[in-house]
Amino acid sequence: MLAIVCPGQGAQSPGMLTPWLDRDDVRSAIDEYSDASGLDLAQLGTTADADTLRDTAIAQPLLVATALATYAALGGVTPHVVAGHSVGEFAAAAISRVLASTDAVSLVRARGIAMAQAAAAAGATSMAAVLGGAEDEVANRLATYELTPANMNGGGQVVAAGSADAIASLIADPPPRARVIELQVAGAFHTRYMMPAVAVLAEEASTYARRDPDVVLLTNADGSVVKSGDDAVAGLVAQVARPVRWDMCMDTMLAMGVTGIIELAPGGVLAGLAKRAMKGVPCVALKTPDDLAAALDLARNVE
Repeated sequence: MLAIVCPGQGAQSPGMLTPWLDRDDVRSAIDEYSDASGLDLAQLGTTADADTLRDTAIAQPLLVATALATYAALGGVTPHVVAGHSVGEFAAAAISRVLASTDAVSLVRARGIAMAQAAAAAGATSMAAVLGGAEDEVANRLATYELTPANMNGGGQVVAAGSADAIASLIADPPPRARVIELQVAGAFHTRYMMPAVAVLAEEASTYARRDPDVVLLTNADGSVVKSGDDAVAGLVAQVARPVRWDMCMDTMLAMGVTGIIELAPGGVLAGLAKRAMKGVPCVALKTPDDLAAALDLARNVE
């Protein structure tokens, strides 16, 4: 059973599209998604620096477009299940046919703008990955600094979110046997700070056509299977301000009997989590076109 997973914000890096744009199928898709988003995604994915890509309103459509364009490069591989981490849920919604691909990119551009505005209104906020440590000790330390466990990623990783001062305190005073790494994001996503963006995105999403998924689609809310297109879109809206339970998504994939995972570009983060939390399940992360052969071979072997 094949799962395709789509990375979330923080996976972006300067030049991430450069090796892909020599492929006509990827270039054509990126041009189409540039029109849908109103951004020059080819330029942003090849020449933009890290500070530019930190901008939520840019990073989110670029990530979704990159995932969908590299999915096209797989040449019609149909997964048994699909899931996305945070903003990656928009790419997953397109792969499962809930949203048209161009609509997913257009809507996620609106999401990015709304979240950037909410972050600006909230003042200085940030996020940091907590790697390792005992679960109860991590939870206690986050509570000490009034931080939210915004991403429960499994594999011994929790992402904390809250005020920038609180994140700085956590970095200076990490939980026992844990490392804390600040993320390249521009706000405390998946927390109460994003509530203003929920209302904006809900209004925008109401104008988009949706259909029921024709591939099993998992939700970040609790890892469960999404039953309808309406539920999928409602989940995309609500998830902006509630924690991502990627640990539960991986638990569901294991329970379903997933035997192979392909992570779309810019791949690496989710494949790394799967190697720790889904031990023995082969993973291929699409980082460059050189990874396509291994991904296609994995897809053939698990069908």
